[in-house]
Amino acid sequence: MSDCPTPAPLAPQTLERIRLREAEILGKPPRVETVDRLARADEIVEATNRLRASLFGNVPSLSIEQVPQIMVTMLPFGTLWERIMGLSMTVMGPASRLARRDQKLAILRTGWLLQAPYEFGEHVHQSKALGITTDEIERITAEGSASPLWSEHERAVLRCAEQLQARASVDDETWDVLSRTLDTEQIFELIVLIGQFTLVAYFQNALRLPLEAGNPGLAAR
Repeated sequence: MSDCPTPAPLAPQTLERIRLREAEILGKPPRVETVDRLARADEIVEATNRLRASLFGNVPSLSIEQVPQIMVTMLPFGTLWERIMGLSMTVMGPASRLARRDQKLAILRTGWLLQAPYEFGEHVHQSKALGITTDEIERITAEGSASPLWSEHERAVLRCAEQLQARASVDDETWDVLSRTLDTEQIFELIVLIGQFTLVAYFQNALRLPLEAGNPGLAAR
C-alpha cells in the first residue's frame, strides 16, 4: 500500500478548464499516422539506440518493449526528430549542470502555462519520482512563482519560465536572483531548457499526440 496521501480533488472550475482544453487538443484524431511498433521494431530500436549512444556513450541498448511510444510515433520525422530529442536529452541528461529539481520545476511551469496535456502529465509522473510533491505540483499550477512557500531560488526558476512565456525575456531582478545560485552557463542552460520544452509542447499539442497509458494530462497531480 502506498504511503502517499490521496490528492485533494481539483476544483470544479479547474476541471472544466482542463476538460475544454483537452477536448480542443485530444478530442480530435491525431494529425500523424500510427506507426506499427512491431512491424518496424528493428528500425525503431536502431534509431533510439543510436540516439542514446551518441549522447551517453556505451549504454545498454533498449528493446522494442522499452522504447517510449513517442519515439515510435515521431519516427517518420527522421533526422529533425532525432535532433529535437538530442537537445532534450542534453539539457536533461548527465551532462546537464542544472539540478534535476530545477529542471522539473521549470518544465512543469512551462507545460502548465502552455496547457500542454502530454508534456505536463508525463513530467508530473517523472517529478514525483524525484520527490516533488502533489502539493508542490498544485502550487505550480495555481500560483506559480507568486506562492510564498518557494525558496528565493525556486521562485526565480519559476519566474524565469513565466517571463519567457509572457515576454520572451527575463528581467534584471530574476536574473540577479538566479545569479546568486547559478553561474551564467547554468542560467543559459535553464533558458534553453524552457525554450526546448516550449517547442515540445508546441508539436505535441499541434500534432494532437494521444496521451500515453497512465498519463492523466492536465489533471495530473
